[in-house]
Amino acid sequence: MSSAPVKRTPYFKILVANRGEIALRIMRTARRLGYGVVAVYSDADRDALHVREADQAVRIGEALPAQSYLRIDAIIGAAKASGAGAVHPGYGFLAENEDFAQGCRDAGLVFIGPSPEAIRAMGNKAGAKDIMQKAGVPVVPGYQGADQSDAVMLAEARKIGFPVMIKAVAGGGGRGMRLVADAAAFSDALRSARSEAQGAFGDPTVILERAIVDPRHIEIQVFGDRYGNAIHLGERDCSVQRRHQKLIEEAPSPKVTPELRARMGAVAVAAVKSIGYEGAGTLEFLLDEGGEFYFMEMNTRLQVEHPVTEAITGLDLVELQLRIAAGEPLGLRQDDVKFSGHAIEVRLCSEDADHDFMPQSGRMALWQMPDGVRVEHALQSGSEIPPFYDSMIAKIISHGADRNEARGRLICGLEQVAAFGVTTNQGFLISCLRHPGFAKGEATTAFIGNHRDELLAPRADGKAKAALAALLLYVTNPHAPPWRGGRSLAATFPLTTRIDLGHGVHEVDILRERDGGYVASLEGGEHRFGIDELGRDTIRFRTDGVMASAKFLRDGDRLYILHRGATIAVRDLTLAAPVSAAAAGGDGKVRAAMNGRVVAVLVKPGEQVAPGQPVMTLEAMKMEHVHTAGVAGTVSAIDVAEGEQVTTGRIVVEIAAGA
Repeated sequence: MSSAPVKRTPYFKILVANRGEIALRIMRTARRLGYGVVAVYSDADRDALHVREADQAVRIGEALPAQSYLRIDAIIGAAKASGAGAVHPGYGFLAENEDFAQGCRDAGLVFIGPSPEAIRAMGNKAGAKDIMQKAGVPVVPGYQGADQSDAVMLAEARKIGFPVMIKAVAGGGGRGMRLVADAAAFSDALRSARSEAQGAFGDPTVILERAIVDPRHIEIQVFGDRYGNAIHLGERDCSVQRRHQKLIEEAPSPKVTPELRARMGAVAVAAVKSIGYEGAGTLEFLLDEGGEFYFMEMNTRLQVEHPVTEAITGLDLVELQLRIAAGEPLGLRQDDVKFSGHAIEVRLCSEDADHDFMPQSGRMALWQMPDGVRVEHALQSGSEIPPFYDSMIAKIISHGADRNEARGRLICGLEQVAAFGVTTNQGFLISCLRHPGFAKGEATTAFIGNHRDELLAPRADGKAKAALAALLLYVTNPHAPPWRGGRSLAATFPLTTRIDLGHGVHEVDILRERDGGYVASLEGGEHRFGIDELGRDTIRFRTDGVMASAKFLRDGDRLYILHRGATIAVRDLTLAAPVSAAAAGGDGKVRAAMNGRVVAVLVKPGEQVAPGQPVMTLEAMKMEHVHTAGVAGTVSAIDVAEGEQVTTGRIVVEIAAGA
């Protein structure tokens, strides 16, 4: 350890310049160490949990909530107004913004993170690659020049050779990133990446890299202090991704040997020492099948997936950040870092995996998290999921003596998650964890793409789910006679129920028999049930000789059921009018598929369009989604403007069919 004199920068209150689960995570450690905590919030977050849990909270934004957390002047002003002496940026938003770090320094605030100079050196993808190349670290071949013109970018992409990867130079979390297969698709991908990067980071600059086929995504966690000490805390495997955003992370990696860990760790430590790095950081690498690794970028902040490192090292990474920022020496040598067991984290997201991972927003009617695993979240029953931020709503982390134990505990934990009211990727995550390829530790960044059909395959018990849903609608109907166990004096007449489980409409006949049992008939088959107990939110029943239980919530014409780890969202259509072709765009009107912001209008009035042709791009939860024409015809009207915020179902483009 360094013998340099200690230079303290004490503080007593911390402003957390972020929101949601990471804000609460930072507050928890800060309070344990005796610090006061201050929250900031946009108008959309006025009633959020991180606001209510803080000692103080300061409003920083109004009309565009996502942009509120990017307002450097407002956040520094909030720190001054609240008496905070330090600012923790969390991750995302301004966490890797050198101007923010410099602004805190100029205002006399301690920035809990690296110096502005280190952020400038390593937070920019192009600059970081230059530093690594000079240090002899292998990097992915590419282009990171200042000339960002369309013609130069296309020419450089051709030199690199397709497929190429477009990456936002200030990016993170997969935003501003596009994989481009050929030159024909390059221009549209470049525009989209720039637009997303500008919206997420305020900087449209991008770099190009050769696409390495089916690699592992491996990152090394590092820490440095102001006295020249630096260590690594091993690796995390973040290969399971969709849209270049991580869904499952684990430590250690099933692919990394102790020898490879030592090599990659030594490279990472040497790199941060060379720039006098202070605080938490992560160096990200691509690992190919032959065991060669290539530097991609450095994240000069805490990572979303830091809990898996905490689980196997026993260290609190936020505590290390706070102590280093206060001027304490790191206090750890590399030999002091010990690894124990295996940890896996999944990101529970408000998105519909069955519909291209479309972001979902709305009210979470019931929110109950499992016991026995670590959960990081900032929600409760009744919370609103706004459309302005990232779709991740919780992180669930398990730790076990080995990988299989950790995987099993995580599956059990996910099966207990009750998230009713907003569609999540709960079932998809369970499918990933159960997949033989993941179980064997074979997942690369191509895992979801290669196994998408298997992972999204509807369960074989679809009819059984429909029967159970219809039964619950029947017995919980507020106008139905109260359920009583035992025999009935007479059998009832069959009652037909029309239900939508999100994959088509089912008609189910429910009949109560004299013995007290129920028969659900649909599509030529019968399902018999016996109910042993019916509570306010749980049912215990028997079917096919097996007793089971389910949790449920009745919310108007909606019914939510958690059964055998699957959340079933049911809509009662018994009294609903038939759905017209208009809802599917067959009337020539293109409707917004979700709440979002218009980032690109791709057609003009009078233009001829074909079915499936892109006409509008909306951004929701930091992801872009292209809307297409439902019919062939002529664009008769554009009903929105770029930059406008729209709600689900709003007409955005009108097409005169066949005109």
